[in-house]
Amino acid sequence: MAISEQTLARLRGAVGDRGMITDPGDMVPYVTDHRDLFQGAAAAVLRPASTAETAAVVTICAETGTAIVPQGGNTGLVGGSVPDASGDSVVLSLGRMNKVREIDPLNNTMTVEAGCILANLQTAADDADRLFPLSLGAEGSCMIGGNISTNAGGVQVLKFGNARDLVLGLEVVLPDGRVWPGLSALRKDNTGYDLKHLFIGAEGTLGVITAAVLKLFPRPAQVETAFMAVPELDHVVGLLADARAASGDGVTAFELLPRIGVESVLKHFEGTRAPMDLASPWYVLMEWSAGESGGKDEPESSLRRALEAFLEARFEAGVVSDAVLASSEAQAKELWHFREVLPESQTREGGSIKHDVSVPVSKVADFIAEGTRLLEANMEGIRVFPFGHVGDGNIHFNVSQPVAMTKDQFYDHWQAMNRIIHDLVMTMGGSFSAEHGIGQLKLAELAHYGDPLDLELMRRIKAALDPDGIMNPGKVL
Repeated sequence: MAISEQTLARLRGAVGDRGMITDPGDMVPYVTDHRDLFQGAAAAVLRPASTAETAAVVTICAETGTAIVPQGGNTGLVGGSVPDASGDSVVLSLGRMNKVREIDPLNNTMTVEAGCILANLQTAADDADRLFPLSLGAEGSCMIGGNISTNAGGVQVLKFGNARDLVLGLEVVLPDGRVWPGLSALRKDNTGYDLKHLFIGAEGTLGVITAAVLKLFPRPAQVETAFMAVPELDHVVGLLADARAASGDGVTAFELLPRIGVESVLKHFEGTRAPMDLASPWYVLMEWSAGESGGKDEPESSLRRALEAFLEARFEAGVVSDAVLASSEAQAKELWHFREVLPESQTREGGSIKHDVSVPVSKVADFIAEGTRLLEANMEGIRVFPFGHVGDGNIHFNVSQPVAMTKDQFYDHWQAMNRIIHDLVMTMGGSFSAEHGIGQLKLAELAHYGDPLDLELMRRIKAALDPDGIMNPGKVL
């Protein structure tokens, strides 16, 4: 149903001229998804500057039956933050709501608005001598409201958990326009259902997150980064277990990179240097952190000595064939550059079919080996590109088109590739959506693999909170 001029006028009154975009050209960045897989349309883009303005917009939409697509930085990979092509919805962009309302170092909390860019929150925490550990590739443009709405993961889930584990309280505008004031900074509160968890990971289908209370942590005094060549995939999970034990569970990141990934980064990012001369089928980028550092009489920390001893033992055991231990923050950033740009390097190789999956950590090597075997048997010349977060079992099992095949020809096999990999994942007790969410892209997969009772309960929750179905329609369910 087309949105009336009267409704548009009311919405403009709620957010002001600065908060409303109706020019089709200006709306393009808000209606096109990050991967250019989905191109939508909207009657308007609304950019409220406060919770009150957001509530006013949602109230008008509820009264008029207008569909709302909440949006943060629009960096998602499954089309969850863009509208469909009908043009009958409005995009509710939270980017103007970007204040840090409060930092409480003694309580180790930070209260922030949904439009805050993730990297800015990391900096704000650092300025207060604290750590906000959520870290992912899009942190320079993604917004915390979107991170929470998708239960974002990233490279430090191993130590600190997903976004869900970093949230103490939320402020949410409900689908009827009322504001749920759940900005609790308590770590213990057993007064009934923990309602915030309904909205975390719901992808904007149950309400609009406008603010959050986030957990902070002591800033580590010492961080050590190592880039290791691992000759056998079967050694990777054991290497992680040994590292956790040797570091006193101080492993904050443990990222797997394939040789094809390192070669792709060197090929597509001019000026990038190989971390080591030795060619290896697999590499691991590992980070340890601790709260202590060496004093003036002890310039080298015990953490670094422990890491050096660990690497030496792994060399002797034949688990690691070479390693680079960062000697400075700049060198650590150079090593992390490989992991950060690896997804983009694969995209530059041509057509990319991405599988954001997870399996139990103990089954990671078996999954990669069997998934590779199945795909290579299915398509001659396919280039398997698995990488990611071994520490939490989340592997981005991406595949690149054969050199002799066009992108369009390759994409004709998208659903068949999904079925092969997702069937394998499910037989291993895994998930076909580890951290990117469902959005539009994985609707059919959730319908295919979802437990019927799970889906029934989700639909009942959706109907209870959003009976008219105006919140991000066509996403998740």
